[in-house]
Amino acid sequence: MKASRSFSEWTPWLFLAPYLLIFGTFVAWPLTRSLVLAFEQTYGPKTTAFVGLLNFQFVLHDPLFWTAVRNTVLFTLAAAVTQIPAALGLALLLNRPDIRGRRLFRLIFFTPSIVGLAFVAIIFTLLLEKRTGFVNSSLHSLFPVWDPDFPWLESYVMPSLIAAALWLSAGFYMVYFLAALQNVPAELIDAAHIDGAGPWQRFRHVTLPEIRPVLNIITLLVVTGSLQLFELPYLFYNDTAGNGPENHALTIVTYLYQTGFRTGDLGYASAIGWVLTLVLVGFALLQRRMTQRGES
Repeated sequence: MKASRSFSEWTPWLFLAPYLLIFGTFVAWPLTRSLVLAFEQTYGPKTTAFVGLLNFQFVLHDPLFWTAVRNTVLFTLAAAVTQIPAALGLALLLNRPDIRGRRLFRLIFFTPSIVGLAFVAIIFTLLLEKRTGFVNSSLHSLFPVWDPDFPWLESYVMPSLIAAALWLSAGFYMVYFLAALQNVPAELIDAAHIDGAGPWQRFRHVTLPEIRPVLNIITLLVVTGSLQLFELPYLFYNDTAGNGPENHALTIVTYLYQTGFRTGDLGYASAIGWVLTLVLVGFALLQRRMTQRGES
């Protein structure tokens, strides 16, 4: 009896053991090690020196870090302003029952999200190339005064990244909005219509409150994903290590990568990573607080 009882007490831990082992190896230990590294300065893989809060103090006075913060915040704001309305607009359009070929259009708009960041970067660098790029050549054909050597990638770094991210992500978030819109009770829409509410009033007072939980989740995904921007600028401007002309494409994660793996100072890179982590956690908590206040 005692042996059977002892075995039943250990059974849950036996089932949890694989997860705990994987979590400890690939999440808990790296996080702990990076936190320790944030208080050290590294000189290669084997030489470290404890510097306390010096790394974090240097972050506050590092002009390149603040350049990366400015670019990242600008991209995040632009992503939220463009991707969320575009995804919601596509979902509202394709949720209409009178649209023919809705399934085909849904597939077309969703397809970019499964292409991958590397292909998106390659596609947009080719589209925005001088003279031979599709955008410049098309504009020059339609408007002969248009300069075929217009420098999209050199002079309009952030708009180029924002456009690529919009094309990549709008269809993905559209699926979330479509699922939310299809769960809005039709009786509420019909009742508002009978009461004389117009399209905008029905959307504002009926549809929007019903899809607000999904809207909050998408906002969280867009902001946290944009704050971690790395692949697009790195692939767009790989000849400058992802910095772009005059550091206009430098982001926080790109700077973290350069500091840790190019310069070799893993301690300072860890400090940058933990600063970004605190920002992400802070935004998540703020967003949750605002969501709870809105629901109450």
